[in-house]
Amino acid sequence: MHTRTVSVIGLGYVGLPAAVAFAAQGRVIGFDVNSRRIAELNEGIDVTRETDSSQLKNPNLLLTDKPEYLRQADFHIIAVPTPVDADKQPDLSPVLKASKTLGNYLKPGDIVVYESTVYPGATEERCVPVLERQSGLQCGVDFTVGYSPERINPGDTQHGFTQVVKVVSGQDAATLDVVAAVYGSVISAGVHRAPSIRVAEAAKVIENIQRDVNIALINELAMIFARLGLDTHDVLAAARTKWNFLPFTPGLVGGHCIGVDPYYLAHKAQQVGYQPAIIPAARLLNENMGIFVAQQVLQQFARLGCLAEESIVTVLGLAFKENVSDLRNTRVVDIVRHLVAAGVNVQVHDPLVNVQQARQEHDILLHTEERLQKAHCVILAVPHRYYLERGWTWLQSLLRESGRTLVIDVKGVLERESCPKQVELWRL
Repeated sequence: MHTRTVSVIGLGYVGLPAAVAFAAQGRVIGFDVNSRRIAELNEGIDVTRETDSSQLKNPNLLLTDKPEYLRQADFHIIAVPTPVDADKQPDLSPVLKASKTLGNYLKPGDIVVYESTVYPGATEERCVPVLERQSGLQCGVDFTVGYSPERINPGDTQHGFTQVVKVVSGQDAATLDVVAAVYGSVISAGVHRAPSIRVAEAAKVIENIQRDVNIALINELAMIFARLGLDTHDVLAAARTKWNFLPFTPGLVGGHCIGVDPYYLAHKAQQVGYQPAIIPAARLLNENMGIFVAQQVLQQFARLGCLAEESIVTVLGLAFKENVSDLRNTRVVDIVRHLVAAGVNVQVHDPLVNVQQARQEHDILLHTEERLQKAHCVILAVPHRYYLERGWTWLQSLLRESGRTLVIDVKGVLERESCPKQVELWRL
């Protein structure tokens, strides 16, 4: 157990589950600059669907947009996004702004732990100076810092905040002991003590880089097999019978982690004089998979004798992955834009994504199910549970009734054996 009062700064996919978990043990200050977000949470509404209303109503949990409440805590967790800018360079402005805000209320004896993804060295080199400058305190004397990388997987109920081993680190042994005790009080899976903050920072980025590189390999194989007339999933099923074959599958790679983290380590590598080769190559390949899927649709249209300009395509799913509403770095937009540029009439549906957000962020109009026109092609881009539960009968009802039609199963989740005879099925 521990005697600390916890604050969590940033109440998104990462911060809110942490705040809720710690509130089960004691008082927690949950802070976010988004007043609308705070208002919704105080009404028991979590648009990320990572928590439920009963958890948000815990009297131990104070949810506020007023930073002065941070004074009440002495163990602060910063869990704000760390995106990349238009040039794919790390954008540390959210985490630096959060550090500046916290610095105004930092007290002697406080510990600040960062969960935001950064490159090795960023916590101590970029964040600590902001805390010191804003607070007038000295790190290592008046307050200390640690780093504990987030491992939240949106929409995954099997690997929640408390169910995954937590990597913890601190700038000195005493700080590490406290950080380990605080997280250990709620993480049932246990904690792993990293020997330094930089090690913990590096571990975070390579977790997602490894997945990015492996998926990029399978995506490249899928592009090759498409030209060879082979079904990628058939090939993978055969190869997977070997005990040490890794079970990766092709698909669109977006989101706030895998689609971003590689750029952070690549940036740091270049700073120290190394030009990475595999990391950026994998990222580029994965970023172009949406265009490849769209090209396959156009090729299938040509084979079936359909003119792109006279065709209607229904895209099911806009979020970056199944069963979440998150649009960050979704690669589905690449499919939509490429088809629209080719003259195709594209209509998009997603039961989870906010209609206004889709229009504001991607200029995409989401259609209600009732307003979908009968299509020549349906692209199951994001296999939300909502779609899979309806199955082939519902999918076929979205297609025109005469002539050959096309279904694109991006993630290969539909049962081939149940595919209607008049439907052509293509999967990545």
